Amino acid sequence: MGDFMTISSRQAALAAVLLASVAFPAAAEPVFNRIASFPVAQNLPDDKDKLSPTSAEIITATDDGKTLIYSDSPLGAIGFIDISDAKAPKSGGALMMDGEPTSVTASAGKALVAVNTSESNAKPSGRLAIVDVATKKIENSCDLGGQPDSIALNKDKTLGTIAIENERDEDVNHGKIPQMPAGDLVVFQVKNGTVDCGSIKHVTLTGLAGVAPEDPEPEFVAFNGLNEIALTLQENNEIVIIDANTAEVKTHFSAGSVDLTGIDTKRDGALKFTGESKGVLREPDAVKWLDDNRLVVANEGDYQGGSRGFTIFDKTGKLLYESGASFERAVAHIGHYPESRSGSKGVEPEGLEAAKFGDDQYFFLLAERASVVGVYKDTGADPELIQLLPSGISPEGGVAIPQRNLFATANELDLGKDGGARSHVMIYERSEGEKAYPKIVSADKDGNPIGFAALSGLAAVPGKPGMLYAVSDSVLGSQPTIYTIDASKKPAVITDALVVKRDGAPAQKLDIEGIAVAADGSFWLASEGYSERLVPHALYNVNAKGDIKAEIALPKELAANEIRFGFEGVTMIGTGDDATLWMAVQREWGDDEKGFVKLVSYNPKKKEWGAVRYPLDKTESGWVGLSEISAQGDSVYIIERDNLVGDAAKLKKLYKVAISELKPAKLGGELPVVKKTEAHDFLGELKSATNGYVLDKLEGFTFDASGKPYAVTDNDGVSDSSGETLFFPVDLSATN
Repeated sequence: MGDFMTISSRQAALAAVLLASVAFPAAAEPVFNRIASFPVAQNLPDDKDKLSPTSAEIITATDDGKTLIYSDSPLGAIGFIDISDAKAPKSGGALMMDGEPTSVTASAGKALVAVNTSESNAKPSGRLAIVDVATKKIENSCDLGGQPDSIALNKDKTLGTIAIENERDEDVNHGKIPQMPAGDLVVFQVKNGTVDCGSIKHVTLTGLAGVAPEDPEPEFVAFNGLNEIALTLQENNEIVIIDANTAEVKTHFSAGSVDLTGIDTKRDGALKFTGESKGVLREPDAVKWLDDNRLVVANEGDYQGGSRGFTIFDKTGKLLYESGASFERAVAHIGHYPESRSGSKGVEPEGLEAAKFGDDQYFFLLAERASVVGVYKDTGADPELIQLLPSGISPEGGVAIPQRNLFATANELDLGKDGGARSHVMIYERSEGEKAYPKIVSADKDGNPIGFAALSGLAAVPGKPGMLYAVSDSVLGSQPTIYTIDASKKPAVITDALVVKRDGAPAQKLDIEGIAVAADGSFWLASEGYSERLVPHALYNVNAKGDIKAEIALPKELAANEIRFGFEGVTMIGTGDDATLWMAVQREWGDDEKGFVKLVSYNPKKKEWGAVRYPLDKTESGWVGLSEISAQGDSVYIIERDNLVGDAAKLKKLYKVAISELKPAKLGGELPVVKKTEAHDFLGELKSATNGYVLDKLEGFTFDASGKPYAVTDNDGVSDSSGETLFFPVDLSATN
């Protein structure tokens, strides 16, 4: 309990620092910004199917900083990326390794690759392969006597070490340890990038940990400048310090536990940062030295713990700093918090990198489930959160290249076979300027972050230029929310959140995709249905307090032909008794000709329904649908997009339809087809905003009270998504 009050105060302080730093960037302060994205599927060999699973996991760089090398477990290879021009990375191909590469490092033109060749968990084996980078050939191989995990070299690259994990089988005895054989550590000599296999020494680690001492589970290794190795035993919740010169254990200590407060502890479709969890084992994954005495660990957890943050110890085990929930709460402020992981280990900090850029010592904390990197400045005392960087899906490894002011992450998840994003390597540069990300942040409310995710429809706050409303979709199914956004700030700030209620409680069975404001100040919400999950297609009228006052079900003429992909936007046209809601239907329903979708009308006063047909563009792959509709002047503006991400994305456009074209016919009969005119192509903006990594879900568009247009992307609640939310003003006079 001794850390509890310290953690609480640090949470508040770091959250305040984050909001202040992103809202008011110092022009002269060097910052990290993403400059390029590289989909590692570009490195697939010619004889492999282009949708073959491929992944960038642990990443390193050659001594000159011009080539990145990453381990690719599903492909069974290491991949190479030419970053001579870091803003335009080029494919360097892949080298098959006859096993599963688990980690890689580099020295003197060689890549040292730890390769798992295990027959099973019960019969682990592995080898160290030495690869010539120039020729991409394996020159030598050393038997490791077990299944390897992390690899590291010392400062002058004369000594190396590998954690021999011999990982447990999670399907045996519910994953409980001990599970033999025990893991250990190997230490070896290196000369000019080549390893003397005869120099390999094994360091016994049994009998050290308080948790399953007979079954050490080594995870991650790092050297300091004194040739001391810090080693994490993740499942054992232990940290071991080894003298690499003698291959002997110097000391070891428990990573301990922490009391967490101000966290979301339930996977329930709502974001509530008011919970607590006491005595959480840290169970660190990655470790890095900050100097010869201090080390930092990422507390991912894997067995019975995972404390959602990071900790700094000295090498005797003295606790110097505990982040508690501060990192996770900072992540929530930029919309990257993964609600689906609330009941488990939250954002799961997994990877670490540490390096000195100029006079500044940094460490980089990679959150696997939040798809974000925390950039911290090491002050020698309490670290300072400088930035949160977006990082593709599931960052696993990172490498700093200080001599070129570069940092790169390897992001492991590949969703190619599901039509989603491929695994990417992201490259960042440190330079003077402003932070390009985040584009939108949230303020605190009642002392806690306003949690947000999956922003969908947008609407203007009447009479208040620069102020907008947004809604969240089914990701927050137990907390349907109307957000207030101050778009005059940079980044934009979510200043308030109004929960939509039914009978005084948060409404259930909603998937809000569109919002419009009525003349009386109430809201009209369009909810996309999913009948298989008992979510109805419907319109809801909600008062200024968030209470549902009317629920409008679809007429039978529409409902009879429904599919999952329903209303994706709503807008109001006209006044008085003629005020009519218009909804954009995302995809073709059962009675639609392929390539045509409906724009559906509903007059609340007259209770009359109607529709017109809208012609969709065609693309070579994926599907095309509508994501938003917004009235302005004599036109309605409609987002039309494909469902593709990254370099596969081709269609992200804004079309306009004259209101005079919107002459609805009765449902069930022939519907008139409207004419559309291209108003804007978002593809260029989406590419430049992310430097190549195009987000698929452009889902919100509107005009504020002064007529200024804005757009927003939906981050899917960081589920199979990079978690990025782009919120930006739109220049409709620009051509892309």
